[in-house]
Amino acid sequence: MPARVGAGCAGVAVQARKPTIPVIAWQTSRRRKLAAGLAAIALLASEAAYAQSQDARLEDLIPDEAVANPDAWATEGVTPEAQAAELAGPELEADSPLAELPELSVPWPDDTPLPELVELTPEDDIEFAELDPLVAPPAPELEVRQLGPSLAIAYPTTAEDFPPRDDFLARFEALSSIEEYDNADTNVAQLAARARQDEELLNTLLRIYGYYDAQVTRTIGELHPGEDKPEPRGVRFDIIPGPRYAFGQIDLGALDTAPDAAALRRAFEVTTGQDMSSDLVIEEQADLDRMLGETGYAFASIEPPEFLVDHARREGDLTMRVDPKGKYTFGEVTSSDAAFLPSRHLARIARFEPGEIYQRSLSLDLRRAITATGLVSGVTIAEREVTPPSGDQPGVVAMDVNFTRAPVRTIAGAIGYGSEEGFRLAASWEHRNLFPPEGALRLRGVLGTREQLAGITFRKNNFRGRDRVLTLDAYASTLGTGAYEARTASLVGTYEHLSNLLYQKPFGWSVGLEVLATSERPRPVVPEGVDPDTLPLRPRETFFIAALPLYALIDTSDDLLNPTKGFRLGARLSPEASRTNSANSFYLRSQVDATYYRQINDRIVIAGRGAVAAIPGAELFDIAPSRRLYAGGGTSVRGYGFQRISPVNALGERTGGRSLVEGSIEARVNTPWFGGALQVVPFVDAASVSTDVVPDFSDIRIGAGVGVRYLTGFGPIRVDVGVPLNKRADDNWVAVYVSLGQAF
Repeated sequence: MPARVGAGCAGVAVQARKPTIPVIAWQTSRRRKLAAGLAAIALLASEAAYAQSQDARLEDLIPDEAVANPDAWATEGVTPEAQAAELAGPELEADSPLAELPELSVPWPDDTPLPELVELTPEDDIEFAELDPLVAPPAPELEVRQLGPSLAIAYPTTAEDFPPRDDFLARFEALSSIEEYDNADTNVAQLAARARQDEELLNTLLRIYGYYDAQVTRTIGELHPGEDKPEPRGVRFDIIPGPRYAFGQIDLGALDTAPDAAALRRAFEVTTGQDMSSDLVIEEQADLDRMLGETGYAFASIEPPEFLVDHARREGDLTMRVDPKGKYTFGEVTSSDAAFLPSRHLARIARFEPGEIYQRSLSLDLRRAITATGLVSGVTIAEREVTPPSGDQPGVVAMDVNFTRAPVRTIAGAIGYGSEEGFRLAASWEHRNLFPPEGALRLRGVLGTREQLAGITFRKNNFRGRDRVLTLDAYASTLGTGAYEARTASLVGTYEHLSNLLYQKPFGWSVGLEVLATSERPRPVVPEGVDPDTLPLRPRETFFIAALPLYALIDTSDDLLNPTKGFRLGARLSPEASRTNSANSFYLRSQVDATYYRQINDRIVIAGRGAVAAIPGAELFDIAPSRRLYAGGGTSVRGYGFQRISPVNALGERTGGRSLVEGSIEARVNTPWFGGALQVVPFVDAASVSTDVVPDFSDIRIGAGVGVRYLTGFGPIRVDVGVPLNKRADDNWVAVYVSLGQAF
């Protein structure tokens, strides 16, 4: 039947003549049904292949009517009868035989012989192997520790099962998110999130200690009798550490190429078979780095450690590549700004000489010393290779110092009022490098009720040696204390090697020369309610004095401003010559101070102080009042005013003395307040001053009180409140002292 294209179609519908498909007769036997099905499948596949293999020509498919009158033929369309006939197709007869199918080689199932199945008999001698039962290692008994309201942890009870448990638990408790953020407002979601974080933390800590097969079980909430669901009262972690891994192979790179390889390897105390610990590796890496830096390896490098964990061996192989890069000695020190701080001056304050083996600590020490001058705002020291190592000969490394100048001028002022000192205004101007290197000039003045002063000071730091200071000071002053009045002009020179805020020295010393002229007189004791201006005053006496003050200090304490252990022993000697009223006097001012510090426990430090002083060689009134001995004040007997403990003569004047004995004891108690920065310090002080060279203890004054210390990064701030236990008529009921550092 020719094909017809409907009007309005976008394409051409083509119908070609198809071969006739006979119908397969139905057979009753099961084998015939199977054969017929296979044949039908093969026939359909063959028909499709046949249709695809024929090439239809377009002119054969176009009807003659469409060629003669295309418009009429397209308008006519396809009749319903033709569409029905086309859809129905040719009628198939059930008994029609199959036509020969080309390209089909499947044999007919009826003609294919089937192999006979051999009947199998079971074998009587088959035996089934029995599997050994899986026996898990016994779980250790667990001990539960409640770390907080919402956190508990269970761990092995015996130390053999978990040796680092105490340190482990303390570390976990300090880092736990649950412990840090736990409060009454914590909800279930927050608790669960923090529990996941803590579980990760536990696994990390276990690996740090070498437990790579550990099991951590997290439980949130508990189900109690009578409850339908658990209430999230807290989180519990059960820890089964498992076996602890050991160090396997250890690779330290090129460390064995160093001349000191054996000593360097001993500094890294990690060996094969030792229990694994990441902390230990970090500590020993720092020790090895320190050893390299202290034995001449100026450019040595250490790569971060890496672990390769083998679970079969239960070992971890450590790789930490070390490159020593040769050994060096110190060379010259060079300055980036020689006009400000010359290279020669920097080399003088360095604690090494050219040719000595390089030590990193000495390089850092030089950097700190340059910073301590106060003349630079930033400083770096770079090692520069001058000569490379050759064979057994070390190389030479120069120290290049680069710094930035800091402001060198300072203007300072202070204003205050005290019940004993009255009004006081102080001001100063200073240039810290007016005479390079480190030559400072300072002008100062004081204007107050009891004191007026004008002075000029020249100071040369690091003069002729590290931490040695030359000071020349000239001043004129008028001073009124509780014991005397003095108008003084003085010139003092000292050369010293003492501790400062940056460097505490085990031994310090000072030598000096002092000349002064002073006009002085004692102050009378002012009874309570009496105007001091109404009391008669003795005429002034003029003294011309020359002195050679000497000082030495042994210091074994652990801190300059806040010691907790050790002792200090200091001695002062000052031979002096004095002339007054055409009479010459020679005497020796001497004093010995001792302090002792003992830490009782983590919270309490006991501190004690004692002092003994004497002035032999002259009578009391041949010694200027300002050179005599007194007690009282914040560093002596708290509760009494400055220099108010003194013998009193028949005229009611504090005469001072020629001998002195002092003693103090206090307990420095740490508190949890202000993050542990606040100390409470009860104290008792006592002193006796005598007019004789040998103390007679005829008048002992005792003060007691309590103070607080606020511990800062640069030292404690001290506030002490003391009361005199055996006060006299002119003593105040209470005294307050404020300063930086402990009282002694």
